[in-house]
Amino acid sequence: MNRYSFQREVRIFDRADIVIVGGGPAGVAAAIAAARCGKKVIVLEQSGQLGGMGTLANVSVFMGIGNVTGIYREIVSEFMPRQSVPVNHKGSIWPQYNPFRLRHFLNEKLAKEGVEVLFHVSFVGAVMEQGRVKAVVANSREGLIAFEADVFIDCTGDGRVAIEAGAAYTTGREGDGMTQPMTLMFMMQNTGRPVERQLPEGCYHYENVEDLPQGRLLYWEENEPGNLLVNMTRVKGNGTMVRDISQAEQEALRQVFSVADYLQRNGFEQYVISHVPGQTGVRETNQIVGHYTLTEDDLTAGQRFEDVVAQTNYEIDIHSPDGKSGTDERKIDGYDIPYRCLIPHGVEGLLVAGRAISATHVAMSSMRVQATCYALGQAAGVAASIATNRGVRLIDVDINELHRELGRQNVVFLKG
Repeated sequence: MNRYSFQREVRIFDRADIVIVGGGPAGVAAAIAAARCGKKVIVLEQSGQLGGMGTLANVSVFMGIGNVTGIYREIVSEFMPRQSVPVNHKGSIWPQYNPFRLRHFLNEKLAKEGVEVLFHVSFVGAVMEQGRVKAVVANSREGLIAFEADVFIDCTGDGRVAIEAGAAYTTGREGDGMTQPMTLMFMMQNTGRPVERQLPEGCYHYENVEDLPQGRLLYWEENEPGNLLVNMTRVKGNGTMVRDISQAEQEALRQVFSVADYLQRNGFEQYVISHVPGQTGVRETNQIVGHYTLTEDDLTAGQRFEDVVAQTNYEIDIHSPDGKSGTDERKIDGYDIPYRCLIPHGVEGLLVAGRAISATHVAMSSMRVQATCYALGQAAGVAASIATNRGVRLIDVDINELHRELGRQNVVFLKG
């Protein structure tokens, strides 16, 4: 394959103690946690909103994780005051929320914490110095700009910073590298009267449930009566591949109109499409190779770790990478995620938080949900702060100190 060598000087736009790339759940929590440790924090977000897939792709329901704690618990309590939150942290909650309101809430919350968020700034590359991330280069409305920091946190969801810095990674399931399919979740609203149906050209006429992309009905109407949140599209492909995601955006929208037409013919005769997000939701892409890799055995055995930074009992939940209907769903009792999963091998000055941590295909199907990503981000923000305070490598952060500071930030770890 032919390649170009592209070299140019890029001006340093700013410097912070900690720079976070990606403003999804992990990035938001990492920023709050680090700011509360007294650090200057900058978040670089490629879109115009915080919240990741939870706002950008309308994945507007928090899946239950079994330990509602830390910043995630705080956000639910503040943003959804009517939501009953377990007093003792135990017990899963599955709150549906308004993604537009969450977008505004997160803007205000990070502003109150003193975190600077720069929107429409997308990661381009990492500047390395003796195996350590010295700066990141980003594309912006002002052209290419660079940011320096003591520690960087990769919350891109795809491990982009880590990979560009030279970290090893895996993609998808073992054997063929295929990833879980993508889904475009959308909303329908009750108009109070029968609506006129009009299926656009090129869409599908689904006759039976078995014909639907996921082969099942999956929707919620718990947040605001009359507003239906629909999770029923499915497109195979890898969300980091240019042609895969481009094709997925077109096919997913085709499926949105087709699924809506099916629902309008089967019990939702008064509902119309009210919101289709501008981005298809991506479940799985890359996993870094860290100092520990979370495995299926860890999940099924309920593994506990001394360097625990997050806990969940969300089920193994694998949407078929082949794009076929059906889902591999297996209940589990709960397990720990260790700090070592956040540290990429061979790269200094960088943590990875969110769904791209070091985990196998099966393990990430459980740990990928938003609530767990908030927990991982909070741990990364605290660990990065300790490393800068102590002048130590991220792998050498004292776990007892990490746990103490997480405790001060209202994180509670349940004993197995």
